[in-house]
Amino acid sequence: MIRKLTADDRELYISMAEEFYHSDAVLSPVPRSYIEKTVDEALHSDAYAELFLFEHKGEIAGYGLTAKTFSQEAGGFVLWIEEIYIREPFRSKGLGREFFAYIEDHKGENVTRLRLEVEEDNTRAVALYKKLGYKVLDYVQMVKEN
Repeated sequence: MIRKLTADDRELYISMAEEFYHSDAVLSPVPRSYIEKTVDEALHSDAYAELFLFEHKGEIAGYGLTAKTFSQEAGGFVLWIEEIYIREPFRSKGLGREFFAYIEDHKGENVTRLRLEVEEDNTRAVALYKKLGYKVLDYVQMVKEN
């Protein structure tokens, strides 16, 4: 089951996000304060970020984080699938597919593109995303931290 995060889930989310950011799925950890800002923004409004919890047989199994932007190139809103984290005992139970189906069903008609990033060596995730119709963009991502 996929459901939106509530204020009661705040600490549970923070704990799972810290697990995620200390895993091989990311390049480097982020400070806890960044995770707290994200959960507080998502709880305040869904204008920019939304958080979802994954449940399996009554247990919290993971989470998904999405963010919204507008793109002229895409001709509308882009829903970024920022993070998907499924705890080890719950992997390969269809939760990733369930989350993508949930996103497709609830994204709204103004969203013209779904987008995500993935570490190249995360082969299980890459295989799933390709099966779901995602294609590799030939862009070089660049960032400047402020």
